[in-house]
Amino acid sequence: MGKVEAIPHRHLELCGVAVREVLFYMATKAMRHINIIGHQNPDTDSICSALAYAWLKNRGSLEGMYEARRAGHVNRETRFVLQHFGVEPPRLCTDVSPQIKDIDIRKQPGIDGEMSVRAAWNLMRDVEIDTLCIVGKDNELQGLITIKDIADANMDLFDTAVLAAANTRCRNLLETLEAELVVGDADARIDSGRICIGSSPEIMEELVRPGDLVLVSNRYETQMCAIDCGAQAIVVCCGSAVPRTIIARAQEKGCAVLATPYDTYAAARLVSTAAPVRHFMRTKELLKFSVNTPIEDAKKVMASVRHRYFPILDENGKYCGVVSRRNLLNLHRKQVILVDHNERTQAVDGLEEADILEIIDHHRIGNLETTGPVYFRNVPVGCTATILYQMYEEQGLTPSREIAGLLLSAILSDTLVFRSPTSTSQDEAAAKALAELAGEDIPSYAEQMFEAGADLTGRTAEDVFSSDFKAFSRGDVRFGVGQSTYMTDKSRAAAEALVQPFLPEASRREGLPLIFYMFTDMKTQSTDLMFYGHNAEEIVRDAFHVEPEGSMARLPGVVSRKKQLIPPLLAALQARQ
Repeated sequence: MGKVEAIPHRHLELCGVAVREVLFYMATKAMRHINIIGHQNPDTDSICSALAYAWLKNRGSLEGMYEARRAGHVNRETRFVLQHFGVEPPRLCTDVSPQIKDIDIRKQPGIDGEMSVRAAWNLMRDVEIDTLCIVGKDNELQGLITIKDIADANMDLFDTAVLAAANTRCRNLLETLEAELVVGDADARIDSGRICIGSSPEIMEELVRPGDLVLVSNRYETQMCAIDCGAQAIVVCCGSAVPRTIIARAQEKGCAVLATPYDTYAAARLVSTAAPVRHFMRTKELLKFSVNTPIEDAKKVMASVRHRYFPILDENGKYCGVVSRRNLLNLHRKQVILVDHNERTQAVDGLEEADILEIIDHHRIGNLETTGPVYFRNVPVGCTATILYQMYEEQGLTPSREIAGLLLSAILSDTLVFRSPTSTSQDEAAAKALAELAGEDIPSYAEQMFEAGADLTGRTAEDVFSSDFKAFSRGDVRFGVGQSTYMTDKSRAAAEALVQPFLPEASRREGLPLIFYMFTDMKTQSTDLMFYGHNAEEIVRDAFHVEPEGSMARLPGVVSRKKQLIPPLLAALQARQ
């Protein structure tokens, strides 16, 4: 199972589950991490319903960890609501495609760069892996070494200066040769000279140079000659005892003495493998992945190279394991619950690669497909939050003040304080009950909320446009509809002047041939409909039987996108096909 992402304690508390209980359960059993998420360009209902449903799902259940997520920017109205009730916004999630974190990566610990090549080879053999990652003190990836790198190093028979070039620790020699340190410091380093084999004093006098490391037999004169020639260290082979005079001479000359049980031939083959892996590791153009790397991107990289294992970095850029092509077969698809939408065009990217577990919505049934049966609750009410309140009642649970406030806000927003034709008696009853739990006066609180949402201070055209925009499709027909609600003529007119020049750019960015935007006046119960695109004016005329003025049409009595705008638009568009 992929790593369970960290969730702020505040969210756990809102979910009604003791942090201690959750953490204990997570420690004893791998938990499913399930995202509850609304539509792109989320409105208040989309975000508040996700938070409220996460609270409900986590309440008394430890079958999974449910987390509310958002698919876009938090608009001003919703930000006011969250701040008013002291709730943190959900984390952003714009793509639910499988990522590296959703597979069983190999938790192979990183190694110290000072580890000898011999020790690295033994580790690879013992754990059956052909790639090791070298890390620093803070688990920062420094490089990697493969079996091929070690083989190449061992085949370089003429590199007799490798120990000095690698500034090898004496400790590495002791471990590699299974040697005893007779004279010297285990933390000292081989910083000069070559590797030599001592044969006879006559030859050694010509061969051995100051600073060399010399492999010698049990012959006394050979050992003494190596020391007198200025050897940095001698390795006495065959498990021979080192005479006291040799020890004294070595101490006098500052020559280290190591005694190994291996014969000269074996020691000669092993000694170069004492060099640290950092000397041979790859450091440039490392092919590595983040835990957030999409699986599809990883597959493309893996297909282009012959590497078997690839380092993985966590969210903080620290090494956390390796992944291979085989690991990609054990993919854990992300599990999601959708709230407040069931249109594919409104959903986060990568939804086709995720497992949809549930859909809670109050809109028309769209074009979303699932790979298997799901729990689908679709009720003709004015707000998804109303459905959730009904689910709370069915389970005999009373939401906290914070959750009650979120649900109340969503209902007031979606129903325009019960003025929208989508509003039902169920919405109004739920809102009144929630207002009592939240300790809010509906008229006063609603006015504050809508005024916060209509505030244009510092806002850009894109910000206003995207605050509540949805894409729709039916067959070959594709279009988008946005909506903003205002309390005064002044704020509505200011928003219209801001957004109108942006519509061509919005059409291009969204990839939609037709754009419609509703500027709804709550007090007059009317909408100024702005439009852009091919035949947009004719479509508006056919749909609403009004005469547009320029790129705007006044629609008295129209306040609901779902019930009063989308159906006639669809009818007019389909009539042209």
